[in-house]
Amino acid sequence: MDYGSSYDTALTGMMAAYYFIAMIAGVIMIIANWKIFVKAGQPGWAAIVPIYNIIILLRVVNRPDWWVILFLIPVVNIVIAFIVIFDLGKSFGKSGGWSFFLLLVLSVIGYLILGFGKDQYKKIERAAA
Repeated sequence: MDYGSSYDTALTGMMAAYYFIAMIAGVIMIIANWKIFVKAGQPGWAAIVPIYNIIILLRVVNRPDWWVILFLIPVVNIVIAFIVIFDLGKSFGKSGGWSFFLLLVLSVIGYLILGFGKDQYKKIERAAA
């Protein structure tokens, strides 16, 4: 009896299911980001362009464009991502707790709520540095 082939088949099936779900989540995130960008007065199509979508997200949260470089530095990118995520929530009038749970932990749901919800975008004003 060959148990290896049935194990390999099951593993392949699980991996295929994982990739399918990840692909669906990615498409949903693109749609949600598109809607968020449009609400913020930015071009929605920017959600599908790598790197440029980060620049547009930085503009939505009123952070400098050069911060895109910080996203390329390991460990620093995690800190910057947290700042941008919390600023995005703040831009739509959401609290820090809401941003943590729905933009960080359950991101697909949180981004859909921001994109398709009734919350209005309000640009965060920052002091000149």
